[in-house]
Amino acid sequence: PQSLLQAYAKFSGAPLTLNTINSSWRAPKGDVPVLISEDIVISQPAKILNFLRKQKYNADYELSAKQGADTLAYIALLEEKLLPALLHTFWVEAENYCSVTKPWFASRIAFPLSLYLPGKMSREALNRILLTRGGPPLYSLTEVEAQIYRDAKECLNLLSKRLGTSQFFFGDTPTTLDAFVFGFLAPIYKVCFPRVQLQEHLKQLPNLCRFCDDILTCYFRLTVSGHSPGGQDMADANLQKLTQLVNKESNLIEKMDDNLRKSPQHPPRKLTTLKLAAGGEESPLNRLSP
Repeated sequence: PQSLLQAYAKFSGAPLTLNTINSSWRAPKGDVPVLISEDIVISQPAKILNFLRKQKYNADYELSAKQGADTLAYIALLEEKLLPALLHTFWVEAENYCSVTKPWFASRIAFPLSLYLPGKMSREALNRILLTRGGPPLYSLTEVEAQIYRDAKECLNLLSKRLGTSQFFFGDTPTTLDAFVFGFLAPIYKVCFPRVQLQEHLKQLPNLCRFCDDILTCYFRLTVSGHSPGGQDMADANLQKLTQLVNKESNLIEKMDDNLRKSPQHPPRKLTTLKLAAGGEESPLNRLSP
């Protein structure tokens, strides 16, 4: 949702300021992304987009009624056919999760929650896939995985056919549909995974790859390689440092656990119960948090 909202803001000219936070529970509604405008707090991408439209930042101003209906249909297609495979690629596929997703997210979460929350998010992604796509005639996880990737590839093929040789889906101006498609495709296209089943299929569709590259270059000032000019070495170094930090934290927890197991055991004692009065206020956020 973050790349989707950033793309829509770029397309519509909405003056958003991006504020990155390490702890999503510190957001006013306990979730990200969240938009704060004066005293108004809005979460969930669909509600944020509606709010921006009401503020006259509308990327679909020139669309016809039929094009508006096509937009809704293709968004529903993305969420039904492509989203499950996207979740699986990032959060369920073991090699991708262990080598990319887990260290990436853990590096942005405070210790010791960095050791717990990525696993929780992985289980939630798997449960969502099984809840929405499992069931007869797909009885095993292997069958579900095969089906969601078949559906995702068909969805990519349909998007490629619809885009054709056009710069954007409805001509020369980007709209909400372009923001949604970019939000779904850019992570698949640019993240370096060890298991790249969906990425390989996407790269066989040159017009969709060109679509992502054009938006990154024109609206995010990124090179085709996916980084700001001259920033590749810095990005690699940062990722290496973050991965090392997560590994050190994991080793520390293992040592602490071994020491506790070896320490003398004492019978439990009753502890005095303290009642703490609630207090403290969160500092308000005044920016868009991804």
